[in-house]
Amino acid sequence: MTETPLDAPRAWAELTDPAEPAQRLRVDLTWLTSRWRCIFGAGCHGIDAAQPDAGCCTLGAHLTDDDDVARVAAVAQRLGPDEWQLRDEALAEGWLVDTEDDDADGPPSRATRVVDGGCIFLNRPGFPAGAGCALHQHAVAEGVEPLTTKPDVCWQLPLRRTYRDVELPDGTAYLEITITEYDRRAWGPGGHDLDWYCTGSPEAHTGAEPVFVSLRPELVELVGPEAYAVLARLCEEHLAATAAQTRAAGPDGRPLLPLLVHPATRAAGTLRTE
Repeated sequence: MTETPLDAPRAWAELTDPAEPAQRLRVDLTWLTSRWRCIFGAGCHGIDAAQPDAGCCTLGAHLTDDDDVARVAAVAQRLGPDEWQLRDEALAEGWLVDTEDDDADGPPSRATRVVDGGCIFLNRPGFPAGAGCALHQHAVAEGVEPLTTKPDVCWQLPLRRTYRDVELPDGTAYLEITITEYDRRAWGPGGHDLDWYCTGSPEAHTGAEPVFVSLRPELVELVGPEAYAVLARLCEEHLAATAAQTRAAGPDGRPLLPLLVHPATRAAGTLRTE
């Protein structure tokens, strides 16, 4: 099935953050109401065809700040050898490295080490605890959200949050926070060279729930509970409008096209119109 073009039309909504009136959220309804789900271990091809079992972990994870490093370090100390396949490697050589793209004028950029084509926290197929991120698996075993154990970039993916200062003609200004799909472009220039990527692939748009529901904990962490409540209502209204449009008959008696649906969700056949 064909991957969704990067510039496919999208529906957006804007809202003032109920908790921070000086902020406005710009949310991608097309993405948030899509049926994307992570298919790691269930058909994921991986971003590198030579390492399909590594999913999107082939490049390691770039840590955002000291708090990000501290959170992951605390979890890494609690992981036992039955949970973390490369624990001995990490104890001997470390799990954190400085990256080559450091800004000489800023703090060092840090990332998880890459070992044999994958993040050092990635358990490979055949490991007794199962393949996948040791940090994620630890969270599941402890009954906590993975966002409390994983690097920021990992638990946020495939959501993307960006910031922009907006100045209005009357001299006022606000901070615009955009929540959208972490598509190929978000990876930088190299994103266009990924062998496969899930967000635009119909193979990954087979979720039982829309993204704004399935990724609720992550969205609440990104925008706060008050803003999420408004975001969820807008998504529900969008889905209702899309369903009504899909059921309606056009001038020639044929159903109208669901123009507000993520193309990958439509191609996957998981659009709900009931």
